[in-house]
Amino acid sequence: MSEEQRTLLLRIRRYSPEEGTRRYQEYRLPFNKDKVLLDYLNHINDKLDGSLAFRWSCRMGVCGSCGAMVNGTPKLTCSTFVKDLRSEEVIIEPLENFPVIKDLVVDIRDFVDKLRKVSAWLMVDKERSLEEGEYPQTPGEQAKYSKTSMCINCALCYSACPVYGEDRKFIGPAAIALAYRYNNDSRDTGMVQRLRVLSGMRGLPECSLVEGCTAVCPKGVDPVAAIKKSRIQLDEIRNKGSSTET
Repeated sequence: MSEEQRTLLLRIRRYSPEEGTRRYQEYRLPFNKDKVLLDYLNHINDKLDGSLAFRWSCRMGVCGSCGAMVNGTPKLTCSTFVKDLRSEEVIIEPLENFPVIKDLVVDIRDFVDKLRKVSAWLMVDKERSLEEGEYPQTPGEQAKYSKTSMCINCALCYSACPVYGEDRKFIGPAAIALAYRYNNDSRDTGMVQRLRVLSGMRGLPECSLVEGCTAVCPKGVDPVAAIKKSRIQLDEIRNKGSSTET
């Protein structure tokens, strides 16, 4: 079959909150190896069915808002080329482990709450005045957390996490990775506070290290590595506290 004759069958899971029904709807479109799935979703929404609901913003793999299950795997639709799927039939579903609002749009408020819980921002004991200037940092100090700073809050790792799927109270991979990012920032002073949160049973101890989160991360953050290193940091602080008491 010539390139011009090839087609792509999209089976999209639809959900109507008004009707409370779930169903799959099929769309057959011309195959274009240079297009990503988000291009097809936008084409459907613009030309065929304006009722299809999904999120997107930057189209560059930066905003993290266009995540969906693609043939059973969490992916960013803006970064998923149809030529790489090696299939002319694609099943697109909302991210797993999140309540569905409509079609491919899921409720990520719990994910955002997890980020707040670990204080995923820079914490300092005393803010500098304008006269004191910026907070200096060497390239070597920045390199200690640069990998985990690539997180775009896409929540794909939560959709791939079997622990979060079973226990919504689990803090989860992205929140732990971002806690690690700030714990290793030379300008930050909130490590003890974050590790106190992570040390609970719904934090570091609950992770089963199956590495599903690392496998689906579109930015190579490697949450599993951050979890392992955070456990080491926690043990070091506990051992230091024990030594001080004795």
